[in-house]
Amino acid sequence: MSLQVQSQVSLKPFNSFGVDVQARLFAEAHSDADVREALAYGLEHEVPVLVIGGGSNLLLTADIDSLVLRMATRGIRVLSDEGGNVVIEAEAGEPWHPFVQHTLSLGLSGLENLSLIPGTVGAAPMQNIGAYGVEIKDVFAGLTALDRQTGELRDFTLQECNFAYRDSLFKQEPGRWLILRVRFALDRAAHLHLEYGPVRQRLNEQGIEHPTASDVSQAICSIRNEKLPDPAVLGNAGSFFKNPLVSAVLAARLKGEYPDLVAYAQPDGQMKLAAGWLIERAGWKGFREADAGVHRLQALVLVNYGGATGLQLLNLAQRIQKDIFERFHVDLEMEPNRY
Repeated sequence: MSLQVQSQVSLKPFNSFGVDVQARLFAEAHSDADVREALAYGLEHEVPVLVIGGGSNLLLTADIDSLVLRMATRGIRVLSDEGGNVVIEAEAGEPWHPFVQHTLSLGLSGLENLSLIPGTVGAAPMQNIGAYGVEIKDVFAGLTALDRQTGELRDFTLQECNFAYRDSLFKQEPGRWLILRVRFALDRAAHLHLEYGPVRQRLNEQGIEHPTASDVSQAICSIRNEKLPDPAVLGNAGSFFKNPLVSAVLAARLKGEYPDLVAYAQPDGQMKLAAGWLIERAGWKGFREADAGVHRLQALVLVNYGGATGLQLLNLAQRIQKDIFERFHVDLEMEPNRY
């Protein structure tokens, strides 16, 4: 067996919160064969297999009595190049931001608004990650996943993934599908999305009147670096809560009470509220209790100042949820997967 299985491994280096819990067993998959070996190992030893990527969407609240399999597969390849339209495929273990930068270096646009998002390529479709007006579904060309129930490989089309806001089929059926590689439809001609004010404003400040995809990426990186803490310096999982979807009636009522409420109309008639605005308005921005806190510059980000446990961070998140509901009658949903 080529798979190297270790016992009692600290997961602190493998989750961006930097929470120190132990995995009963740990291994890294560098190929499809490693993945199958890990699943077979789990069956043979009657131990569950928990698959992780970059660990940027995890909140670990206790030791993990499982085989934790970290996807470390690598590889990027161009599948088709029809001049203006290019389909590129990446293995699940490829770090997301370097992959985005690689596509830009090839002169391809489509992923620039998703720059500097932590995590791996394989995790991106799970959450249908999005930022600054673009989501994975907008550039998705398919993926290959392993059905853990049957052992068969399946290729998924855009429609089959059931993408929605921070949601997908793979999140709706947890533990069944193991994403192996993802394909993206990108363009040589830039079709830039500059609708979000901060992006256009940053480009204007830089004196860039006719931006390229790389210009947009650099602008977004600078904005994110100013607003979001580096997990290598301050443990965090990025945006901790989803922006809640509420009825137009509730949004109108809240707007009457709070004229500066940040809300965006949705195609289905609902309104999307800015969770960060709600949390900041409730006074949580900059809050700290022991080593668990809310970032001083971005209320949407929970942080570990060094020694916080996953349970302390979870408790803080639940207190924020309760307070937001009592104040605004809005339910906040956590983004990270909790174990």
